[in-house]
Amino acid sequence: MGIGNWELLIMKKLFCVLLCLCLILGCATPQKEGPSVQHGFSTALGGLGYLLLSPIQIAAGLLEGIASLPYYLSTQLQTINQGLVNAQADITLDNTYESAYGKHLSEVPQSGNTGVVFFNMKQATQFFQQVLKQYGISDSEHYILTNIDESSGEYSLLAVIYRSVETIEVIDKYDGKTIHSFSIDERLFYEPYLKDTKGNTLDTIIDWAALSKESIQTQKAQAILITLAANSVLNEKRTPEYWEIEKRWLAGEARDVIKQRSEDIKKRMGVN
Repeated sequence: MGIGNWELLIMKKLFCVLLCLCLILGCATPQKEGPSVQHGFSTALGGLGYLLLSPIQIAAGLLEGIASLPYYLSTQLQTINQGLVNAQADITLDNTYESAYGKHLSEVPQSGNTGVVFFNMKQATQFFQQVLKQYGISDSEHYILTNIDESSGEYSLLAVIYRSVETIEVIDKYDGKTIHSFSIDERLFYEPYLKDTKGNTLDTIIDWAALSKESIQTQKAQAILITLAANSVLNEKRTPEYWEIEKRWLAGEARDVIKQRSEDIKKRMGVN
């Protein structure tokens, strides 16, 4: 499989940084100590509550996008932020906390909690768009965070999308025939749609992840999610394979998708 333009862009940015880190750290392995920040992870994500990332892995996670989120959660915010700075990320955790929550990272406790969390994708999108707007993205209102929950309600298929309209008319994902109209105030607006009812392409998928809902409940996790998502936008990432993944997700293969995605990300990030 060839390397996409977005990968070439970010790999060029990270190459010098990673080379220097490799010379300093060698093949650093993650530390396996420290307090657990999560409970009840799926088997595919087991043990991540004790994973502390090395600088190389923090930089590698930036390339992988929002799917790398669970692997950051036990690492301290300041460590992640410095790793993003070293990797020349366009948007750091400090930027996200300032733009979305009005706090500099130096004012934030190690838990990452300042008392602000989102409970749905509309709220998540509002924070996300604030970060992009603060950075200077002129059409920030067209970038949206979406999700489709798995049938048990334990897992979610997340996506970062670009959609140029605020009202959509689409065919129901589940019965394949019912026509729906959704606006930005409705929950189902915050799901991806390949085409509208006229057959026009509607959404561009920038990034995606299959995660446990528990893993994105805290403000720390949500801030990392928004930071990674914003960098995926700025790195011009594209993941058109999402549409096949969504079909599998809706067909009841969510657990397989999660396992395969997790194994792939672990390999790419060098996580044991």
